[in-house]
Amino acid sequence: MTVRQAFRSASRYIAAVLVLACMTDTVGQARADEPIEIFDAHMHYNWEPKPHYGVDEVLALFRKHRVTGILATSRPNTGTHALMDAKPQGLQIVPFIRPYRVRADIQTWFGDPFIFDLVQDEFKRGYYRGIGEFHISGKAADSEWVKKTVDFAVEHDLYLHAHADDVAVEILMRHNPRARIIWAHTGFGLSTDRVAEMLSKYPKLWGELSYRGGIVGGSGMLTAEWRALFERFPDRFLLGSDTWINERWESYGEIMAGYRAWLAQLPPKIAAQIAHGNARALFGGER
Repeated sequence: MTVRQAFRSASRYIAAVLVLACMTDTVGQARADEPIEIFDAHMHYNWEPKPHYGVDEVLALFRKHRVTGILATSRPNTGTHALMDAKPQGLQIVPFIRPYRVRADIQTWFGDPFIFDLVQDEFKRGYYRGIGEFHISGKAADSEWVKKTVDFAVEHDLYLHAHADDVAVEILMRHNPRARIIWAHTGFGLSTDRVAEMLSKYPKLWGELSYRGGIVGGSGMLTAEWRALFERFPDRFLLGSDTWINERWESYGEIMAGYRAWLAQLPPKIAAQIAHGNARALFGGER
């Protein structure tokens, strides 16, 4: 082989390596740019008074925004039935029993024996994984029917999804220490010190972050307090849309984009845990 031929051969080899490297970088960049998948662990598909979107529209919204799992509830439970009947591909549906027929039940469910009957009847469908979201505050949690609900959940290996202050969460745990609770909104504006205290005290308590204040500052950057909390308890937080009114459905993409903006500021492993990993660990269904 002449020097010129050797040079040409080497040049072709180097060019091939460079092309392959560019292709690898492009593929890697495409994967890096793909939005992190999210498990929506606080979703209401309410049918009272009527659904805002049809089932197909809701499922399309999840696909569009790379939501690959949902904790599904509705008022009444008809909306959850419809989602389960749809059997969508690529979406893990984790149905919870909502102890409400109409919105007014929010104020009375904890003292209403009929609601406990509703929970037991719905459970017979055989696919539910939890009870909630239900609203409870302070000492209202210390009632006969709330305790019956907590005990029923423990007996049947169900989670509880509680929109509650820290006092009510403590009472729920006191009703039955084996209870597993997803804490809707993680106390809203409760101090991070108190949140950390609750998570440390109750290893079967997980914080869901819709409407949770203080996570980001005015600049959109994660606050130091919440960064420290996420790093200390990376396996204890979940995300949710809380589509309790139509406006939340209309801004669904913005809600998910807001989560992704601060998730991107965390180490990738912690971000993945909070975005979807923790929910998968609770409910199964790896992707």
